[in-house]
Amino acid sequence: MSQQKSGFIQSIANAMDYVAYSVLNGFLNFVHEVGSFCLFGFQSFRLLFTKPYRYGEIIKHMEFIGNQSVGIIALTSAFTGLALSFQIYLGFKTLNATDLVGPLVALAISRELGPVLTGLIVAARAGGAMAARLGTMRVNEQLDALDVMGVNTKQYLIGPRIIAAIFCMPLLTALFDFMAMVGSWFLCTKLVGLDHAVFMSKIKDAVQIHHIIEGLAKSAIFGIFFAVICTYKGYNTTGGAKGVGEATNRGVVISMVSIIIIDYFLMNIIRIFYVFTGISQ
Repeated sequence: MSQQKSGFIQSIANAMDYVAYSVLNGFLNFVHEVGSFCLFGFQSFRLLFTKPYRYGEIIKHMEFIGNQSVGIIALTSAFTGLALSFQIYLGFKTLNATDLVGPLVALAISRELGPVLTGLIVAARAGGAMAARLGTMRVNEQLDALDVMGVNTKQYLIGPRIIAAIFCMPLLTALFDFMAMVGSWFLCTKLVGLDHAVFMSKIKDAVQIHHIIEGLAKSAIFGIFFAVICTYKGYNTTGGAKGVGEATNRGVVISMVSIIIIDYFLMNIIRIFYVFTGISQ
């Protein structure tokens, strides 16, 4: 009986050691991965300021990330504004506070939902394409061929994508904010019968310019993160066609999770900044 008990205790101890080792190993891998992302992004961004300058590549990727995302951003933002406004209207109707639907939706869209949802949509669409294209070039040895030709692949392929994402994300977020508020206005004034003048005046009183800037600044940071993560995964792809799919999947998933996590920390950093500068929140 005592031998069985001691064996059971030993099994528990071994299991705890294995769990501790797994947690520690996972944490070290996470730190290594984050360091690799940061170093990769810094090197690629720095190389943009060395000759030859890749202005044409930046414009090309801005067209892909920005222009080709306009349709999906406009569609999803309009229905986001409609759905969010209707749910808030149903809740505020029981409190006889339907006049507050407009400003609440405007603040939620401009400060949080606009940059976050734009980041998630663009990371899934453009970020996945980045990882897939670079991964295909890697497994087809096109990146190696560029290296042999003396072309710096990080400067030529990575840096322009990062800069394009930084420039395009605030513009797409501004479009998301506008279309979401159009959807909100349509529902509130045309479908549920709220007064147009009250709707607009309440929004004007509640939303300040720094609320909009807050969302735009967040979106630029989200652009940096998803561009670096997806290009890193694609650039370091191994394993042929299967590896390209896995790299694309990992790049998109990590980007989307990172955007949500980073948004929480940015929100708190901005609140602290508002407190120290005396800006009304």
